[in-house]
Amino acid sequence: MARYLATLAISGLVTLVTLGPAKSQRSEVEREREAVLVRHAGTPVMAVVALAEQRVTIYDISGKILRASVSTGQTGYETPVGIYSVLQKEAEHYSNLYDDASMPFMQRITWSGIALHAGVLPGYPASHGCIRLPYTFAEELFDLTKVGMRVVVVRSDTAPVEISHSALFRPGPIRGSVLEVGLASPPLNLQSDGWKANASSNGAGTEPTWRSIAAVTAAAVDAATKKTEAARQIAASTHKEASRFLVGLLLAEAAKKKAELQLQDAELMLGSVAAPSTEEKTAENFKAKALEVLSKVNEQINALRAEGQPKIDAAMAARDAFRAAEADRVAAENEAKLVESKMMPVSVLISRKTQRLYIRQAFRQVFEGAVTIQDPDRPIGTTLFTALRYTDNDSGLRWSAFTMYAKARVTPDHRSRGAAREPMTADVTAAEAALARVSIQQDALDRINELVSPGSSLIITDEAMSQETGSDTDFIVLLSGEPQGGIKIRKRNPYSGYDESHRPWPANGNRIYSWW
Repeated sequence: MARYLATLAISGLVTLVTLGPAKSQRSEVEREREAVLVRHAGTPVMAVVALAEQRVTIYDISGKILRASVSTGQTGYETPVGIYSVLQKEAEHYSNLYDDASMPFMQRITWSGIALHAGVLPGYPASHGCIRLPYTFAEELFDLTKVGMRVVVVRSDTAPVEISHSALFRPGPIRGSVLEVGLASPPLNLQSDGWKANASSNGAGTEPTWRSIAAVTAAAVDAATKKTEAARQIAASTHKEASRFLVGLLLAEAAKKKAELQLQDAELMLGSVAAPSTEEKTAENFKAKALEVLSKVNEQINALRAEGQPKIDAAMAARDAFRAAEADRVAAENEAKLVESKMMPVSVLISRKTQRLYIRQAFRQVFEGAVTIQDPDRPIGTTLFTALRYTDNDSGLRWSAFTMYAKARVTPDHRSRGAAREPMTADVTAAEAALARVSIQQDALDRINELVSPGSSLIITDEAMSQETGSDTDFIVLLSGEPQGGIKIRKRNPYSGYDESHRPWPANGNRIYSWW
């Protein structure tokens, strides 16, 4: 039986493998990974789960990087065909639905309980809707992916294909309100001529874009950080210089206080003596010594103040300057965070069923409006377009298309599972036809182009968004006509605030979003 020559490192280094014999003869260790590439792997963009082949393929912006066998939902508990994204990651997770079953390296794709996780792979669909992965593969994938990565479940394996079309979105200038996404009270003033000039000078166009403004805010953060560090060093240096005078003053003030108390005691002693005596002489000597000490201490204090007060004043001024610089740095970082939030990938859903267009960003709805679809009674299919990277000096985007069943194979056949059959490529003609049938109003298009960036997506579909789409999800689209047992058995209360493990849903602010 053939063995792997090497395994893929977590860092993304990949090596060649030799495929083993028939699937029925392979052990689970040999099903860990059926194919890898001979190149460095980038950040995963999409996971394609093929039900017929019972395998998952992971893609980065350049193509396939990982592949492994899976076990999806059994009859009655089918993993629903559709479009999802990773919503939450948890290395140690236990199911509340199924006897506290262990779900290592869990990557959730619905809040009702469907996820990718390590599990037993018998060679056929056997789960209750989840997507079981080989253990070491699940661990490896867990380290590579980030929240937001697309997960597509299809009947027959399909590979995304690059596409270029005039209807696909392109980065554009800022048109909307800065309050749509981000801080409640942003300090940015985008109407300022200075902002426009600075932002435009850092971009390709004459009007500021979020990407050009990001260059301005990044430079501001860098300058503020350097200024703060310089102020901190000055404050530390002047404090060190002034501290010895401060210590000297404290000691001198303590000596002065002691001398004043001794003087008071001597005066009390003199006041209590009725006639000239030895006690009176002793008190007078005591008073004289106290006056001498007090005089010397005052001289010392005056000398220290004369020499050290400027240094003390300089140290206090340096401290105030450091505090002001730190406040400016925090303000600059807040501005940068606002801009960063506006640069997060957006998802656009165009539904033939509802004749509506929806925009989400950072798992939150941004905009909804009408859209025109030619021949609205004729099916348009389901196509996922993904923006991969900037092109043309950041004025354009490179896109991929993933069509679902435009050239569908026959009903899934268990005998066809495994690595022998390569995926069919997405139907570019069908994707282009879908784009040609859609007309978006200019104001909505401007809003999308203002926000679009690598990692953004466009879904054109016959379906409405699934009820699984909520306040902490990207768009979830389930294809009607496909078995959905894995969803139907789960009862999701979108207002409960808890997942199936009876734990609170994570706050949006605690999420770390990726470009994918």
